[in-house]
Amino acid sequence: MSIERNQLLSCFDGLLQPERFKDYGPNGLQVEGRREIKRLVSGVTASRALIEAAIADKADAIFVHHGLFWRGMDGRITGWLKERIRLLLAHDINLFAYHLPLDAHPALGNNAQLGARLGLQGEAAFGEQNLGWLAKADFASAEQLAAHVRAALGREVTVADGPAPKPLRRIAWCTGGAQGFFEAAIAAGADAYITGEISEPQAHLARETGTVFIAAGHHATERYGAPALAAHVAAELGLEHRFIDIDNPA
Repeated sequence: MSIERNQLLSCFDGLLQPERFKDYGPNGLQVEGRREIKRLVSGVTASRALIEAAIADKADAIFVHHGLFWRGMDGRITGWLKERIRLLLAHDINLFAYHLPLDAHPALGNNAQLGARLGLQGEAAFGEQNLGWLAKADFASAEQLAAHVRAALGREVTVADGPAPKPLRRIAWCTGGAQGFFEAAIAAGADAYITGEISEPQAHLARETGTVFIAAGHHATERYGAPALAAHVAAELGLEHRFIDIDNPA
């Protein structure tokens, strides 16, 4: 079974509602390929490795969280960007990308899917555009929470903690590069905050406020939304779907 490109785009837009978000790049169809689509590949980032894997998989379309175009880019199609676009055009593959809308979807998005993997049920939102999530929890210490995250994601994590260990009753999280939401998480009453990356200020804030900060990897925290949403859409429209996870230490 195949569907028309615009039907797939309408389905993605209907679920993710990109018009609700002020984002860092264009959401939706970023590179136009063949009109008829029957095989969909999902991945985290529109890297050359993912595009090449999608070509080998005979995909008609690729669905990702990190697309090719971002606010403030130079705008010239040269080097690595030219090569990615060349491959897509040469093989007539559509590229769909959704950034913040995919983070935010209440059931299939990155935050929802990471919460499910960690056993956290989001009960409140916080931060810019309400992208951060909060949940009740019951962890005895930062060490216990870190071990739980490490086991769930299968990778090491970076932990910044305060001077006095304490039980963690409210956990906040936002996937990817959302270390800048830490202060908003503290203001929202979180005992711990989980995201993908850590920058220099967060360790000081953790020590001074007693709020635990855990960086679990940008890619590692955003591996779950794209396949969940793409699989949902593929099942709804009768498409073939495969998630291809390109290894990334970040």
